[in-house]
Amino acid sequence: MTTTTTARQVDPAEHAYAGELAFLAAYDGGPRPPGWRLTPRAVVTFITGSDGRELELAKEDRRDGLPNKLVVPAKFVGERALVERCVVTLAGERGLLLVGEPGTAKSMLSELLSAAVCGSSELVVQGTAGTTEDQLRYGWNYALLLAHGPSSEALVPSPILSAMRTGAVARVEEITRCLPEVQDALVSLLSDRRIAVPELAGTDGATVHAAPGFTLIATANLRDRGVSEMSAALKRRFNFETVGPIGDLAAETALVGERARAALERVKAPFAVDDAVLEALVTAFRDLREGRSVEGWDVERPSTVMSTAEAVAVATSLGLAQAYFPGDRDVLSLLPGHLLGVVRKDDPADGAKLLGYWDGAVRRRAEDGARLWRRLWELRDVLGG
Repeated sequence: MTTTTTARQVDPAEHAYAGELAFLAAYDGGPRPPGWRLTPRAVVTFITGSDGRELELAKEDRRDGLPNKLVVPAKFVGERALVERCVVTLAGERGLLLVGEPGTAKSMLSELLSAAVCGSSELVVQGTAGTTEDQLRYGWNYALLLAHGPSSEALVPSPILSAMRTGAVARVEEITRCLPEVQDALVSLLSDRRIAVPELAGTDGATVHAAPGFTLIATANLRDRGVSEMSAALKRRFNFETVGPIGDLAAETALVGERARAALERVKAPFAVDDAVLEALVTAFRDLREGRSVEGWDVERPSTVMSTAEAVAVATSLGLAQAYFPGDRDVLSLLPGHLLGVVRKDDPADGAKLLGYWDGAVRRRAEDGARLWRRLWELRDVLGG
């Protein structure tokens, strides 16, 4: 028996935050670039939040289905100036390239930007070594092509072509994983703002021109062994913005806890990991990521990027273990094993670096009397050393 369900594991940003987007559209009636749903200022507020301030609709802007007042929470933890530069780039209809190490929320930022600007974050191409030029331009419905020949009805537009037609934002994830010849298809597209369809020569569909508002957001990882270097010509078509790790321990800990709680809410499980355990988890990730502890002690960095996204995954696993196996063991006792799994992802030999971290920073904190770190030091044997 086949069953169907409309439930989703993850909603696109334009659906998850539909109420906020509608509120901000009514709240800020200032000038908007062509095709934009929100003003640039409202886009920044949507992403970075209202800083705890309660925004209130003017009486003439109030309508059924919208709250009169709303506090907009931050969805991206990072510099407001970075988000403002991204918004200005898109307002100028120039390509935006978000670069940084894996797990720094580049994809999430691109999704939030496109959802706020044009109301859709789903016009996206996932870059891989197997991505073809057709996936950036257009393809064909071969049944219609064979039956009736080339026609507008037989043409299958790429997400980028669809964005050009509607004046929307297209996204290309992991652009540097695409082969150079595929990347080069974007050069003329971003310069001329049109796509030629030679098969439809002599018809109105022979050339698709970009509608006002069209632009493109791409992402690229700085540490990726599968990258193809971008050409200088393609680089010139983008404004580059670097998305770095979260700078503040408290902010990163709060984000990790928030994301892990949300993951458990989706499976209707309680999140019962202590804040102290979350802080220890994030502290270990930050020490290993930066090669230096918060106290200033040297730490040997593993090959794996100890990203915030990985920390969220570990916190979620700890929460699930606590929810589904309550009372079996102390959740803190699971942390060393999960850290070891992360550290050994790129190089199994890096387990020795984690052991060195335990013999260094963890031991010294235990000797200083920190009870939680003393317990972690007692769990050293889990690492196999």
